[in-house]
Amino acid sequence: MNITTALHSWDDSVALFERRGLPEDSYENLYEEEYDVHAGDLSVEGNLDLDAAEPDGTGYIVDGDLTVDGAILNTDDGCPALIVLGDLRAAAVYLEGDAKLLVRGNVRVGAFVGHMTDKLVMINGDLRAQVTVLSSEFSPDLIGGTLHGPVLAPPYLAPDPQTPVAPENVLVPEVLRAEDENDPDELRGFDAPGVHGGRLLQRIEAGLPVTLAGR
Repeated sequence: MNITTALHSWDDSVALFERRGLPEDSYENLYEEEYDVHAGDLSVEGNLDLDAAEPDGTGYIVDGDLTVDGAILNTDDGCPALIVLGDLRAAAVYLEGDAKLLVRGNVRVGAFVGHMTDKLVMINGDLRAQVTVLSSEFSPDLIGGTLHGPVLAPPYLAPDPQTPVAPENVLVPEVLRAEDENDPDELRGFDAPGVHGGRLLQRIEAGLPVTLAGR
């Protein structure tokens, strides 16, 4: 991510969080180190791959709204934190590794996917998605507002109350899991019902729609 930033100490970052009204319990579990701060709204073309990002500090703080016309991606451990002090919009969010994502405002995405991650994910506003896919014990630490849109999750993760959602009524056929598809590597260990994890990630990385609503 090639953006203009200023390196802030932890104390300066906390002071910024306080000025913007980010609740203390949202950031108290971040690493108390330096962060790269972008002043104002930020637009990113293509995907924002957190695994490939190389900030000078421990992560990025966007002091405004963040718009990504592709996907925000994390599949490995050790990625930098991403803190958005406004609203977040993206084609998709896919979190599978050591994600640390904090959003003070609302999140609006085509697909929000959380899978098997040792993470800190807190959204203080609403999460609006054409589909939310939760898998392998992933659940956001906080959604302060309302979760809008269909949710595909195993029973132990499904929001309560929730009307069951048939995957074929939400997802494009290319990312549906057939009954005879059982290779754990190809599925990436997904236990969300009816979801082929490998093909889901491939389409998100390629910028292709994964929901019928987005087609």
